[in-house]
Amino acid sequence: MISLVVGVLMGFIPWIRALLSSFVAAFSLIPPITVLPILFIVVGLEELSKIALIVIGTAPVMLRAVALGVKEIPHEMIIKAQTLGASTWQMLVRIVLPQVLPKLIITTRFALIPAWIFLISAEAIAATSGLGYRIFLVRRFLAMDVILPYVAWITLIAWLMDMALVALQKRAFPWFQPDRPG
Repeated sequence: MISLVVGVLMGFIPWIRALLSSFVAAFSLIPPITVLPILFIVVGLEELSKIALIVIGTAPVMLRAVALGVKEIPHEMIIKAQTLGASTWQMLVRIVLPQVLPKLIITTRFALIPAWIFLISAEAIAATSGLGYRIFLVRRFLAMDVILPYVAWITLIAWLMDMALVALQKRAFPWFQPDRPG
């Protein structure tokens, strides 16, 4: 939601883009794993710190992708809407969102990879439960027979999430066909 709202505003409203783009660009360069100790101190070792790490790690890149998707909307569509008397809100709801939402699903699919990395890392460093915790708990015994099923389980969950996003995109936006490399 952060990426959608801020990304749409950054992509569509020039003064918001001017205000936030440098900050978002700089913030996206911070390695998320480096802020994990800060999150543990400020938020604690519970689930909120893991969620915050995933947000810090994925939101800036997703936000920039959404803003770029908004900027890719043909300018003629905006001019036509303005000519017909559409307000900014109407243009956002009727032009921008329908164009950006399918791209947001693609961006979310790409963000699943680092999100899993951040989750497993956070669980490995300071957790008492979770798949990452269990993998790092048995790693010292080199118990491949235990580690491999956990890796398979994580892979299955990630694959199911990806397939669910693909199905959502096809169902909600049947008209959208992303450019496929030839």
